[in-house]
Amino acid sequence: MQKSPKGSSGLPPKGSLIAVTGATGFIGTALCRRLLDQGFQVRALVRSCAKASTLSIQGVSLIEGDLENTAALSQLVANCAFVIHGAGAVRGNSQSAFDRVNVTGTLAILKAIESQSHAPKLLLISSLVAREPQLSWYSRSKSEGEKLLEEASRLKWIILRPPAVYGPGDKEMLPIFQWMHRGVALVPGSPDARISLIHVSDLVEAIIACLHSEGAIYQVLTLCDGKSNGYSWHELAAAAAEQWSRSVRLWPIPRWLLDGIAKANSNVSRMTGKAPMLTPPKLRELRHRDWVADNGPITAATGWTPRIGLLEGLDHLNLSIL
Repeated sequence: MQKSPKGSSGLPPKGSLIAVTGATGFIGTALCRRLLDQGFQVRALVRSCAKASTLSIQGVSLIEGDLENTAALSQLVANCAFVIHGAGAVRGNSQSAFDRVNVTGTLAILKAIESQSHAPKLLLISSLVAREPQLSWYSRSKSEGEKLLEEASRLKWIILRPPAVYGPGDKEMLPIFQWMHRGVALVPGSPDARISLIHVSDLVEAIIACLHSEGAIYQVLTLCDGKSNGYSWHELAAAAAEQWSRSVRLWPIPRWLLDGIAKANSNVSRMTGKAPMLTPPKLRELRHRDWVADNGPITAATGWTPRIGLLEGLDHLNLSIL
C-alpha cells in the first residue's frame, strides 16, 4: 500500500467543489447538508433531478445520470477538489447484481477522475463487511471495489469502512430499534455476537475530517461510536431498556425460519426481478460474530472522535415512521 504524503498541501479550502454520489440516500443527504454548512460547493449525481429537488433547494448542483453514464460522470467530477463516492447496491439476488454497481460503478468513477487533467482525490464510503469478502455477494463486491482504488497508481484515495449506521432517515436499522421500543430484541444469530454502530452525524463528521487531512490519504479506515469492543445483543437490549424505561427481552429468531424466508425471497426475486434484502448470503453477514470496528487509525490520521453515544442516538430516532 502507498504511504501517506507529508504536510498539508492540497487540502480543499472552504468554497471548494465536492462531488457526491449516493447523495439522495440516507448518508448522502446528511453529508450534502453538512458540506454546505461547512462552506463547500456540492455537486451531486442523481437519477432524477425532479426527485432530488430537496437537494437543489438546499444549494446542491445536480447532474442527472447514473454510474453507467460516462458523460454525466465526467460532468460530475470536472474541476472538483474531492469526489465522495457513496452510491452502492445493498440489495440483490446475485453476485453480478452487486458487482454492477459496487465494482463496475466504482471503476467508472475512477476512469472519470483519471481522465481529468487535475484529478480530484477520492473518498470511497465502503463497509465494514468488506473485510470478510467470503461471507456474501455484497461483502465481496465491496472488497473488490476497494481493490480498484488500491490499484489506482495515479489517484489519491481514502477508504472508509463504517459499521452499521443509524440515525434520522435510516430505514435499515430502524425496524430493529422499533421492535426494541416494543420490548423485543430480534436476534438473527448468536446473542453474544458483537457489532459496532455509528450515528450518521458522526460518520459525516468523519468524512469531512478526512477531506481536511493528508494523513488519511492511502488508508483504509474503520470507525465506530467509540464503544470499546462494540455491543452484544444483551448490551443493545440493555441500552434500549434504559433509554425507553421498559424491559427489552431477547428473542433469537429460529434458524429454520430465517433460512426459509431468505430462500423464499431469492426464489420470488428470480420471478419478479425485484431485489430482496434478506437472502442466504445476507444471513451469513447477519450471523457473523464479529463486526467490531476500531477508531485508532482514523483518530491518529485526522483527529476525529465520535460525539454521539448509543443512548443519545436512540433519543434522536423517529420511531413512528415505517
